[in-house]
Amino acid sequence: MKEPEKPSPFESGCIYTIKTMYPRLSAKERTIADHILSDPAKAVHPSIDELADQIGISESTLVRFVRKLGYSGYQRFRIALATEAIGPASRIYETRVEAHTDEVEMVFSNAMNTLSLTRGVLDRKDVDKAAQMIANSGRLLIFGLGGSNIVAQDAFHKLIRTGIDCVMVEDYHMQLMLASQSCADCVALIFSHTGTNMDTIAIAQELRDRSCKIIVVTTSARSGLSRMAHVILPVAVASNGYIAEAFSARIAQQVTIDVLYVMILKHLGSEAVEHLDAMRNVIAKRRI
Repeated sequence: MKEPEKPSPFESGCIYTIKTMYPRLSAKERTIADHILSDPAKAVHPSIDELADQIGISESTLVRFVRKLGYSGYQRFRIALATEAIGPASRIYETRVEAHTDEVEMVFSNAMNTLSLTRGVLDRKDVDKAAQMIANSGRLLIFGLGGSNIVAQDAFHKLIRTGIDCVMVEDYHMQLMLASQSCADCVALIFSHTGTNMDTIAIAQELRDRSCKIIVVTTSARSGLSRMAHVILPVAVASNGYIAEAFSARIAQQVTIDVLYVMILKHLGSEAVEHLDAMRNVIAKRRI
């Protein structure tokens, strides 16, 4: 007799799928299932490495678990779980939203908490090392996809003022082509919230193959992308939502760019001042 087809997790629901498949799970997989089912809403917020640490398993075991449920990756599973476990308002704001919440206060508070946390986790020696690498580079290549592309543009807008040879393109294939033209004299500055985007990792791999030095700005210091970096500048998010682009993470990344900018100017000294003056003079000519 033909065994009935297993329903798609997207049709049957994430929590239902875990409960239905529970008898067929291994001992480690049941440990994961028990942790998630005990408080589904709480299991939504951690990143893959954080949830693995909480449960006491490896990230690879967690990935195998979500794929066994029918999801292509952890992020798809996280979204499906959040859809069931978290109220609609919380999914919009990427944080727990109670009745009578002051939305303005909530957003500002989240941003300020994230900045405070990021200030605490940023290693001053790593920031200085990254700034020195960029100041001494033959060319700076700036990368970011999706929401991180906006942050990459902000970095390009600031760092081009220093006189450093900066290059940044928006299209993924163009970024991949740019990475293929890098060399040992180049430095790459990569922005990625999760550090798990396959396209971003492909760019980083191409850069490594070309002996290009890599600086990564991310909220996940243990991601696959972070493991490819020469320097990691971590961003600590006060509240992780179920989707990749946390509101406040972008603000913390942009402030990290400002910190890098100031440190780079310090390393370049009078040379940077000349470039800044040239930039200000040319812009001044276009003002009424």
